[in-house]
Amino acid sequence: MEKKKKSIAGFTLIEMMIVISIIAMVMGLVTSNVMNRYKESQITGTRIQIKQIINTLDDFRRVCGFYPTTEQGLDALVKAPAGRTCKNYDPEGFMKHVPQDAWGNDFVYTNENGHPKIMSYGASGKEGNDPKQILSSDDTSN
Repeated sequence: MEKKKKSIAGFTLIEMMIVISIIAMVMGLVTSNVMNRYKESQITGTRIQIKQIINTLDDFRRVCGFYPTTEQGLDALVKAPAGRTCKNYDPEGFMKHVPQDAWGNDFVYTNENGHPKIMSYGASGKEGNDPKQILSSDDTSN
């Protein structure tokens, strides 16, 4: 009577390493794509916020006859501004609060000669970033 060899079912160490390597590569690609989409969504969301603030500033101008000065800032949309006042200012304001950009930073508002501009400096929130990271009301038409 001959002894039958029992086959041992299972994976070798090399096979397991190959599978783990493939899973790691796939996870790396997925993570990279998710992070890129997240960054794109932050930029898109901030552009939308800038457009909404510009629309609110246009409403302010329609009611008051002028845009808030740089000194009055975006707070003029929440409570009646000091200085040059608006006779028809809604006691409720034009906004409940001034939103922040997608990175949690305040928007930068300037008004030069009656032309309002709103900017976001991106993740760092500091001036001097790479121009591609700066969003302003000038590029919201894109």
